[in-house]
Amino acid sequence: DYSKIKHILKILINKGFTLSIDDFGTGYSSLAYLNHLPVEIIKIDQSFMRNVTESSGGRVIVYAAIRMAHALGKKVIAEGVETLQELELLKEMDCDYIQGYYISRPVPKEEIPALLKEYS
Repeated sequence: DYSKIKHILKILINKGFTLSIDDFGTGYSSLAYLNHLPVEIIKIDQSFMRNVTESSGGRVIVYAAIRMAHALGKKVIAEGVETLQELELLKEMDCDYIQGYYISRPVPKEEIPALLKEYS
């Protein structure tokens, strides 16, 4: 029931949480969620990033997802970014954020402050 879910999500938003749809384009993520749920960010699933620089079809899908999200007032995170070429392509597509091994492999929480210093 969307009304109960929307109510709970609005409570979280009022408490300062930012909501996103993870793995957008796969599994249970649906275009209907973009219209009905108060999410601010969509995360494009990493499966769409595989071969995005070599596949024109993959580029079209990623670009369309970014344009659609922006038209709905949402920010976009592309997951699974592993190369400079992918990063440059996403910049051209006006993607808001990236996530992936290009930036960093997963690190223990104790190493995060040093990693942030390196990037600031």
